[in-house]
Amino acid sequence: MGIIIANGSAAGSLLSSPTRGLKRVLWALMLVISVAIYGSHAPLLTLCKVDGKIPFSASSVVVLTELTKLVLSFISLLIWDRRQLGVSLSWHHAAPFALSALLYAANNNLVVHMQLFMDPSTYQVLSNLKIGSTALLYSMFLHQRLSLHKWLALFLLTAAGVSYTYGGLQDLQHSSSSSEMQLHVTLIGLLLISVYCLISGLSAVYTEVILKTQDLPLTLQNLFLYFFGVLLNLIVHLLSSNGAGFLDGFSFWVVVIVVSQALNGLIMSVVMKHSSNITRLFVISCSMVVNALLSILLFSLQLTASFFLAVLLIGLAVHLYYGVK
Repeated sequence: MGIIIANGSAAGSLLSSPTRGLKRVLWALMLVISVAIYGSHAPLLTLCKVDGKIPFSASSVVVLTELTKLVLSFISLLIWDRRQLGVSLSWHHAAPFALSALLYAANNNLVVHMQLFMDPSTYQVLSNLKIGSTALLYSMFLHQRLSLHKWLALFLLTAAGVSYTYGGLQDLQHSSSSSEMQLHVTLIGLLLISVYCLISGLSAVYTEVILKTQDLPLTLQNLFLYFFGVLLNLIVHLLSSNGAGFLDGFSFWVVVIVVSQALNGLIMSVVMKHSSNITRLFVISCSMVVNALLSILLFSLQLTASFFLAVLLIGLAVHLYYGVK
């Protein structure tokens, strides 16, 4: 009998081991896809430009992205969690996601308005401060005490972002004109970037708290979140469209952006449900490598010493956060 039990447990472990291995492979693949999507966003926006300008309404793209996430979430609910459609749900299940969607909508609009009070390079550098704000709010609201070496890892991650955005890539053909670009930031700009970093961290951490504390499937939670996302961003679009057509200036690359950003939003909801916002921060930082490679291939840009410094800092940050016990 002992032999049978031993063999049975061994068989069970053999069955469970491939399952765990498959889950790890799928998790790694999901993170790699997210890194690729984050890294390709800026190059795709550049491909959309006509005469150096974005020809479409940013608010309409946000609405379509939220709508795509809503549709995909509903399809996923029908496939994997159809039994939840018959479960009685009260308003208090959905209501918390209204604030989450409101915070995300406010953040998306802040990104646009900040450009009026600072140059793009300064915005890119200062926006890296959201790593610190997200980590601080994560440790406060989810009661996660981060050790000293983990805080150091997040500081290195911030330094990597600053190093890359400050000069990780160089356009040799237009180096003289880029050197004449005036760096500027106003007091209002500094105030807005501070609010942006705070709301960015708050929206991400607040959403993570809801996803983890509610005893509901992720597909249903996503349905609530993106319903409010579509509603709020549609209101923003109607107030800011100035009579422009909803699909004016759209092209194939805009559709690629909408679909890829929708997919990435769904992936990040999985990350926040089953991992943490810290993982999300590392994914965003690692995407700089993809951004650099695509910029080289598509726009003939050159890597600089700042890029290699950023990669080194990211590597050290990953080792400190995940490798040091």
